[in-house]
Amino acid sequence: MRKGRFTDEQMVAIIREADREPVSTVAKRHGISEQTIYGWRKRFGSFQADDVRRLRQLEGENARLKKLVAERDLEIEIMKEVAAKKW
Repeated sequence: MRKGRFTDEQMVAIIREADREPVSTVAKRHGISEQTIYGWRKRFGSFQADDVRRLRQLEGENARLKKLVAERDLEIEIMKEVAAKKW
């Protein structure tokens, strides 16, 4: 995936700035298109910078836990195969 110029926290800050001022002014100030701000607004909605940081943290933890469950399921399947062949 392409790495953007702005972090998620910066995107949220720009969105909040666009809530206070005209979108066209904010877009010119940051060198982005107005459509980009509308896309970010659609993506982040009413998030604050702390919410985005917490979401990123939870996504990482969720990925780690999914990996652990997948590994555990694989181990169980292997144990079942070994047990079925020995008897």
